Formats: sequence, C-alpha cells, structure tokens
Amino acid sequence: MISQLPLHGISVISLEQAVSAPFTSARLADAGAEVTKVERPGGDFARGYDKVAAGQSSYFVWLNRGKKSVTLDIASKEGKSKLMNLISTSDVLIQNLKHGSLAKLGFDLNQLRENFPKLIICSITGYGECGPMSDRKAYDLLVQAETGLCSITGGPDEPARVGISIVDIATGATAYSAILEALIRRSLTKRGAQISISMFDVMAEWLTVPLLNHEGGHPPKRIGLAHPSIAPYGVFYTNKGPAVLISVQSDKEWVDLCSKFIGKPDLGVDPKFATNVARVKNRRETDAIVADAFKKFDSKRATYLLKKASIAFASMNDMDTLSQHPHLRRISVETPNGMVSMPAPAPIWDGESRQFGPVPELNGLEPQNGH
Repeated sequence: MISQLPLHGISVISLEQAVSAPFTSARLADAGAEVTKVERPGGDFARGYDKVAAGQSSYFVWLNRGKKSVTLDIASKEGKSKLMNLISTSDVLIQNLKHGSLAKLGFDLNQLRENFPKLIICSITGYGECGPMSDRKAYDLLVQAETGLCSITGGPDEPARVGISIVDIATGATAYSAILEALIRRSLTKRGAQISISMFDVMAEWLTVPLLNHEGGHPPKRIGLAHPSIAPYGVFYTNKGPAVLISVQSDKEWVDLCSKFIGKPDLGVDPKFATNVARVKNRRETDAIVADAFKKFDSKRATYLLKKASIAFASMNDMDTLSQHPHLRRISVETPNGMVSMPAPAPIWDGESRQFGPVPELNGLEPQNGH
C-alpha cells in the first residue's frame, strides 16, 4: 500500500455548487488534495436534490466525499476577509458561481493571479467569459439542448435528455484534467495559471463527430438504441428472455455473424451488405435480417452463439441489474447519516488500497470578527 497520495500537500479552495465543480474537487480530494468547500449560508443547493442516500442527496454524497466544508457569507466584509485568507494559502482555486459574481464581490481573478502568482485558478461557466450568452444561467439540460445534443438523442419521434448529468460530469472531468496539467507545469515553471472552462465548449467538442457529419452533408438522425454510422448495431429481441444489444464493428465480423449466427453465409459477401457503408445505406433490411435470426433463439442460446462467433454484445440492463452486477465494484463512504455504499472510482492502482474521506455536514456560518 502506498502511504502518500499523488496530490498530498496540495491545498484547494472551491466555491462550488451543483455538480461540475464539485465533481472536479472530489477527484482532487480522492487523489490526496486538501479540499475546502466554501458553501453559502444554507449550504450548496445540491444538498436538497433528493433524499435517497441515507436521507441525504445522492448528488451531494457522491460528489463531496473527502472535503472540509466551511460556510461563509462572502458578501459580508468578514466573509470576504476569511475567503481571501483561504485563497492566500491555497494552491488551487475552483469556482462555478454565476458568471461575474466573484468580480462583483471584489475578487477579480486577474488581480488574484497577480497577487498570488503560483495560484492555479479554474473558473467554470455556462457559455464562457465573453460572448452574447455569457451572462445566461446554464444548467445541464439547458446546455444539452443549446449544443444540439438533445437533437441526436432519443427516438425518431422525440428528442430526449441523456439520462445522467452528462454536461456537468464532462465539464468536471475536463476541469480536473486541466488542473492536473497546470500543477505539472507549475512544478517546472513555478508559475500558476488561470483556466476558463465553459460547459458549452466541453459539450460542443464532444459533439465533434455529429457536427462534422452534419457539415459533411450527412446530418445525424435520432434512431434510438442504434448507431448512426454503424450497422448492425442495436437491440434485438429473442423468443424468450431479455433483449440483446449487438455491435458489428467490421466487415469480417459481419461475415462471422452471417455464417455462425444468422446461418446464411452468402449474406456476408452480398454487395448490399458486405461493407458497413452498404449496411448503413440498407439499414432497414440489414436489421430485419438480424432480427429474424434472433427470433429463432432464446436469450441464453443467442448469447452463446454470439460469444462463439466473437460478436460483441451486451444485455439490456436496468439499475436493479447494475446493483447486482458481478463487475460492479463498490466503496463505502462515511456521511453525517451513516455509511453509504456507492460505485468505486474507475482507476485501479496496482499495489494501492485507497481510502475515501467522509462527506461533510453543513456547518453553521463562520463566526464574525469579535464574536
């Protein structure tokens, strides 16, 4: 077991709320940084999203382990003074308050960087520091809609929201990687950094492939549980048991599927289906052929044949199935209401067994000077 975590000795102050910035600072805390979460009087509103994790918010419990929480009224003179003291002794400052809020309170980021040249500042906004929409409030689903993500999610008849807070999570992960880059560079140059990350930019970059398809004359369509540029790739139903999702990634796999599962080897070399471009062009007929083959088998037999043919497949599971999945690794985290079990972070460090800190309770307002 390694006794010292990678970010041991790094101090982080995070003026954070909701999901994106808490995701970033939680990963820094997992890596050993000392993270102080600054909450407004009444607390981060994410504390009230739901009460399903031992009577506490699932979002808050997931995204705030291993942090210390302080409550400050940063609009007051005393609160500003305490915040400045915290910033002055920190390596990293993270904030995802409304665009311009810190500057209005007297915390100009350019001035902070000048005063503390080794400080790494990471600001998360909805639409960036400038531009016609920079002052808009931005939440996960709003940015899903604004970037066009909803337009390619769902079925033919209706757009849909991605089922998790994908914009927030992606933004938090992007901010985490940027801060790590800044810490590495600071170790070489002794200089801090000022980083700006917008939720819109993060999701726009993640939408590169559908955007390039659109600009190349092939605008993506909503096709539900299928892939817009690969076929067959989707859900098929057996004559008994749960549905199966398959993915044929190459023309060789198509040949194997035809000979070892469908039972019609000639289809593997038929010009209408022999290439992925042809199969996508003839998607309806391709999917119908595969669907007819699935109807001959129950789920157990179908998955046996797919595995034997080296065709990638997955079960159409739900959260109940995930909770009992043989590959689900868990950690237990201490919270003010007791231990909560949750999925483990994905990285597995060889020879290391990491411990995860408790979720902080909401503290009272920091005492004012003279009280």
